[in-house]
Amino acid sequence: MKETILTNARLVLPAEVVHGTVLIRGAAIADVQTGRSQLSAAEDLEGDHLIPGVVDVHTDNLERQVQPRANARWPSRSAMLAHDAQCAAAGVTTVLDALCLGDLGFDVGRGQTFRDGVRDLDALAGTGLLKAEHFLHLRCELPAADMPEALESVAEHPRAIMASLMDHSPGVGQYRDIARYRAMRQRQMQLSEVEVTQRIEKLLEQRARLREPQRRWLLRRLGHRDLPLASHDDDSAEAVVRNAADGIRISEFPVVMEAAVEARRIGVEVIAGAPNVVRGGSHSGNVAAADMIRAGAVDALASDYVPAALVEAAWRSVAETGITLPRAVALITDAPARMVRLSDRGRIEPGLRADLARVTAAHDLPFVRQVWRAGERVA
Repeated sequence: MKETILTNARLVLPAEVVHGTVLIRGAAIADVQTGRSQLSAAEDLEGDHLIPGVVDVHTDNLERQVQPRANARWPSRSAMLAHDAQCAAAGVTTVLDALCLGDLGFDVGRGQTFRDGVRDLDALAGTGLLKAEHFLHLRCELPAADMPEALESVAEHPRAIMASLMDHSPGVGQYRDIARYRAMRQRQMQLSEVEVTQRIEKLLEQRARLREPQRRWLLRRLGHRDLPLASHDDDSAEAVVRNAADGIRISEFPVVMEAAVEARRIGVEVIAGAPNVVRGGSHSGNVAAADMIRAGAVDALASDYVPAALVEAAWRSVAETGITLPRAVALITDAPARMVRLSDRGRIEPGLRADLARVTAAHDLPFVRQVWRAGERVA
């Protein structure tokens, strides 16, 4: 069985950072020791940090590879491989591809991205071509008329290990500021004010008619699978409480501090966006993730739309919020792994998968230099 020794590293363990050595045997971590190995076969990590492989529970980065420009759609399988390579290069060894189920009429092509993404993942997963391990995060757009049909096609998919209930209607959640929403849609789609107003009116009518029945249907449809369920863009404490009563125990990207604090109070886990941390605030004018971390109201970070944001967000969280490096790294490794019930990864411990990332500093920024998944070097 193949053995790899990584030594002279600052190992980021669950409770501390130690100078030490990791022995990999096959696909698993066989031993973790303090000190430096004197064996000639040991690979010297030159004092860099060694962290567990990053677990990203929500990324829609694939959409950006599929459609790099507004009117340019890329071949889907090439896009999947490019997305995978970007994730691995960022130290992400476990990826939940957050594919959108349901179209509200503004994001042309999302339905095709969903169908192609599932098909390509099925085709590529067993080939050895993917550097990271990929699962499905089903992002279910509750007011979308085509959401049930899309969900039905993947409700039993073995790689679907998480689902989130979304509502991107104008006036709620992320888009609760109607004026901001209107300006964004006019700019993005080059529509007149009258055209955007007509679309908004149609969406609000559709929401009133479909959201609640489809929410109830979704909870029944997925109930037997006992998947981790997340709400999306919670904009009030009341929304968090209602969701928790229905078994939705994750609040993903809450948009106000009140929702995040209430989630933690009642034992609902909170996911915040790593790009929010890196940018110093929300791109949509919502609560700053760093403020939620300071308040102790964040359990995990997700890349949302930039895989490379995760490692940088962990390091920035140490510098800007005062949490320890082990705690910050756990936000992108151990906590998300536990959240989606992947108990075999997320920590540097004997017996767990040898998913690891070597991180060094370059001009005060963390930089991922090497990545191993299941003991094999992938980046």
